[in-house]
Amino acid sequence: MLTDAFGRTVDYLRISVTDRCDLRCTYCLPKGFKGFAVPKDWLTLEETARIAAAFARLGTKRFRLTGGEPLLRKGLADLAAEINRQPGVEDISLTTNGTQLGKHAHELRQAGVRRLNISLDSLRSDCVKDITGTDCLPQVLAGIKTAKEAGFERIKINMVPLKGVNDTDLDDMVAFCIENGFILNLIEAMPMGATGQAHAKVSLQPVLAQLQQKFNLTPFEGKIGGGPARYWQSGSGDFTLGLITPMSQHFCATCNRVRLSATGNLHLCLGQEDKVPLRPLLREGCTDAELEQAIRDAVRQKPERHEFVENPKKIIRVMALTGG
Repeated sequence: MLTDAFGRTVDYLRISVTDRCDLRCTYCLPKGFKGFAVPKDWLTLEETARIAAAFARLGTKRFRLTGGEPLLRKGLADLAAEINRQPGVEDISLTTNGTQLGKHAHELRQAGVRRLNISLDSLRSDCVKDITGTDCLPQVLAGIKTAKEAGFERIKINMVPLKGVNDTDLDDMVAFCIENGFILNLIEAMPMGATGQAHAKVSLQPVLAQLQQKFNLTPFEGKIGGGPARYWQSGSGDFTLGLITPMSQHFCATCNRVRLSATGNLHLCLGQEDKVPLRPLLREGCTDAELEQAIRDAVRQKPERHEFVENPKKIIRVMALTGG
């Protein structure tokens, strides 16, 4: 197993396959942003699969495909199937904005992707357009419908509450998730890049108190996925709420993940600059043993915690370049 210098087991790899996205969410990408990597600097899918296989041999059980928008990368289902073939892999999931799900949901499910996280910040078309820059709500809802029909084991809706933008939409989103049997994940906006730093932050602690009272929520003790969310469930059992609170109640002490960027950088903490480039090793012809050792050495450098609260201007790279 991979263990960092603070005794944390790292058994979860988030893999970005592209830094490109077809939306421009205000908390993620600056308007008019053009600082994307050129495709020749992306890892090939074969290189990505090789890194994933090395992580699997080192005890990594959970993999998540991300971006940017991962469904913009051709061959994604083939990559998922290759990762799924690795011994010891227990879970492959995908984070997506949903715009391309209608085209790819069935092939992803057949390739072994078990769970989906779908970003959706409102059910109001005007609000979605304000946040994403595109009138994409009908396309996203159609993609969600197709995904539900494809039979994924679990679908989570990721919502980032933004003060004065969509923070009044929570009741509608809860109703939508209850109707469809989805889990609602609420995520605190993080100061990643200028766009993330510009947003007024919403602490989820008072939001939780309101939803607890309204829906009789109690802590859910079971395990749902391998990420950082803490879960609550309604008394009737028909609604599950997840909270991801890097700002108001961080979870660094139990962090079990690292991120592989589309260009092959292994980011060791979302809120620090520590990274290890793996692409040069691959293109210089490293052996599997050398790759595994590089991964072990990298994980040992994983920082203890982020500094989003103490130093909110520190991380200037945008979220899409890091990997979701």
